[in-house]
Amino acid sequence: MSKYTTGELAKLCGVTVRTVQYYDTRGILIPSELSEGGRRLYSEDDLKRMKVICFLREMDLPIDAISQILKEEHPEKVISLLIEQQENALSEEISRKQEKLEKLRELKNGLKNRAAVSLESISDIAVIMEGKKKLKSMRWMMILTGIPVTALQWFSIIFWIVKGIWWPFIVWVLAAVLWGILVSRYYFKHVKYICPECHEAFKPTLKEAFWANHTPATRKLTCTACGHRGFCVEIWGGDEK
Repeated sequence: MSKYTTGELAKLCGVTVRTVQYYDTRGILIPSELSEGGRRLYSEDDLKRMKVICFLREMDLPIDAISQILKEEHPEKVISLLIEQQENALSEEISRKQEKLEKLRELKNGLKNRAAVSLESISDIAVIMEGKKKLKSMRWMMILTGIPVTALQWFSIIFWIVKGIWWPFIVWVLAAVLWGILVSRYYFKHVKYICPECHEAFKPTLKEAFWANHTPATRKLTCTACGHRGFCVEIWGGDEK
């Protein structure tokens, strides 16, 4: 079985010799044996224990708390829970940093497409990115709610052709009109548009928004702030009641 000196143990665990000696004096890492010359010698089990202590210290646990945990009948159960908590915390941190990285990349790509970079243009891009996920979720919700309406459409047409019964098609027309009105009201209630001229976010009337020429991310509208008419960028407008 391998034996490690204080210096070797410190190097393997990434700490100082003074730290190993301190843990010895606190009684949480007592060397397995002493050499004839009085040098501390540590075993493989001591090395594992030292790594556990280092992990607990990285979690900002005080020495007294570590000492108490290691004296438990089953310290591995407590340490296992601490490891699980640390793993979850790190996963959340990685997720947050990944979101920030994606926002930075989107901002970078957005600025490449701007002829002139200004504080207003950066602000516009930031607002667009902030609500991008919410807009995407809302659009998916609209698609999913539209699936039953589409299914009813095909059923009514097939039923009309095969059976010669037309009233299911009328039911579909009424359902489709009702769905279209409700979805449109819900959609335009939760979106706003940024004017490319004054950079103000505004809400158009439902009638104007519904009939306006549009692309997946823009709509040709008249800004209520400056009167400019042109394609305005669609953004999340919040959960307004």
